[in-house]
Amino acid sequence: MAGLKEEINLDNLPKHIAVIMDGNGRWAKMKGKLRTFGHESGVKAVRETVETCAELGVSYLTLYAFSTENWNRPKFEINALMSLLVSTIASETKTLMKNNIRLQTIGDTLTLPSKCQRELKEAIDATAGNTRMTLVLALSYSSRWEITKAMKNMASDIQSGALKEEEITESKISQYLDTSGMPDPELLIRTSGEHRISNFLLWQISYAELFFTDVLWPDFRKEHLYEAILSYQGRERRFGKTSEQISA
Repeated sequence: MAGLKEEINLDNLPKHIAVIMDGNGRWAKMKGKLRTFGHESGVKAVRETVETCAELGVSYLTLYAFSTENWNRPKFEINALMSLLVSTIASETKTLMKNNIRLQTIGDTLTLPSKCQRELKEAIDATAGNTRMTLVLALSYSSRWEITKAMKNMASDIQSGALKEEEITESKISQYLDTSGMPDPELLIRTSGEHRISNFLLWQISYAELFFTDVLWPDFRKEHLYEAILSYQGRERRFGKTSEQISA
């Protein structure tokens, strides 16, 4: 994969890359370790992916860190994940500041332990003025939860008179989602060889290019990210039009 970075067209970067970080548990199991060891080892992949996206000039990077369905996992694993989340945010805030990266979250973060909520708020407040890239952590997130919440809020606004039925458009719906104000992802990456979306950004990825790799998340490095971006740049994005229309 040597030299892949030089092949990337920096004028045709996806503005928003979303990543389903999958394979931590299997990676750990292959090494005879507990699943939690895989989650801990995945932090290095997070750091390298964030820094590489910022270096290239990607504007938004969204990482699927914890889904609403993940609450069904064994309690000891959830506790370990929450503890890892707190320690990682605390240790990485300086790096975010150094790299001029803003932190945001999407998802039902009020369901997170209070210590996690505090660490997140502190990091979000500390990095609020950063402008190089926005890192979005999807925590206690699922797309169906997000869309359901948006529909309830829209219904409430219609009932109160704040929103009229004829004002409901695709753009208006987007404003009620957690990702309001962000561009939709143009590239979605999923690691570990699974070919599923897993309830992630279902509305937002309508026209995203999908890239699946067999690499398990703890082994994901900048070369794999370059490979995904090059795959994206090699595709014709037609948005329902014909090739001839795009060329014209």
